Amino acid sequence: MTATNDQRKIRYAVVGLGWFAQEAALPSFVHADNSELVALVSDDATKSEELSKKYGIKHTYSYEQYEDCLTSGEVDAVYIALPNHLHCEYTVRAANQSIHVLCEKPMATTEQECEAMIKAANDNNVKLMIAYRLHLEEANLQAVEIVRSKQIGEARIFNSVFTQQVEEGNIRLRDVTGGGTLYDTGIYCINAARYLLQDEPIEVFAVAANNGEERFSEVEEMTSVILRFPNERLATFTCSFGGASVSSYQIVGTQGDLRVESAYAWQGELKHYLTINGETQERTFEDHDQLAAEFIYFSDCILQDKNPEPSGTEGLIDVSIIQALYKSIETRQPVQIETRDRHQRPTSAQTIQRPPVEETPDLINAAAPSKE
Repeated sequence: MTATNDQRKIRYAVVGLGWFAQEAALPSFVHADNSELVALVSDDATKSEELSKKYGIKHTYSYEQYEDCLTSGEVDAVYIALPNHLHCEYTVRAANQSIHVLCEKPMATTEQECEAMIKAANDNNVKLMIAYRLHLEEANLQAVEIVRSKQIGEARIFNSVFTQQVEEGNIRLRDVTGGGTLYDTGIYCINAARYLLQDEPIEVFAVAANNGEERFSEVEEMTSVILRFPNERLATFTCSFGGASVSSYQIVGTQGDLRVESAYAWQGELKHYLTINGETQERTFEDHDQLAAEFIYFSDCILQDKNPEPSGTEGLIDVSIIQALYKSIETRQPVQIETRDRHQRPTSAQTIQRPPVEETPDLINAAAPSKE
């Protein structure tokens, strides 16, 4: 059942109550005027009970009761914050019940799963959006405009570092659940390179490294990547689960460069360092509620019957690139990529600003991924 324009609010069930859902998503509904949190789906009874009390939510479901949630008539959309290997199943099941889907990235773990999700959404005439929150975030969208306006000349080089310490036992370190550096942090670098260069890579190469610690027994410790874009442009990045917290990128043009610090962060200030002809200007972007922006944007797409820009196709392209990168690691060879058409790109017109969440909530049976 879909909300009408008269309701003005899309009713959400949050599926999966891990640290990110608790810390970032649940508190943000207070800033999303056209969205309402009405249900929780989790197998952890303690999480469901305590969080439903905290946020005044009447409806809680276990994973076995997911179908009951979808058919209850109480929910218009789901926000899926489950481990990566479950994204496809829970998206398809929601779409088959005519429930709209906002799914966390990576969209899935294989191209085939992504295609099944897109097909289910199309077949049931529901909206599918992948949670690329930076497609709505001012600092990153202003970076897009700087590149597009050629303030730094012709953009030729993208370089990025995205690293953090992930503690042993974290789900990101499990292979069976779709963990690994490329699916978790590398996807941000890939997506940023694509939206800044406004193009798709045609060839990729990657090398993985591992320091032998027990926590990296199933996935790589770190990965370095080269992406070749049309017109002989290069993007490079390194992502790691074993380094200090760094989140930055730099795009270099023929006349200048732009460096963005804390580029991929979901909270806190972001900074631009724009250098043109040897002169550097700094700009600070205030902290905003990025998850509220996502809910507002997706709800508006449902209410106004618009196709979300961070679509299933956007998610599919990143997953196909990640799969090619793992093939390159395995074969120790460059891998050619079949370029997919992508006509929609994020622009500054998508910027949505809401005040930041005032306080960090205490986590219930969940641990943040980083020590820092």
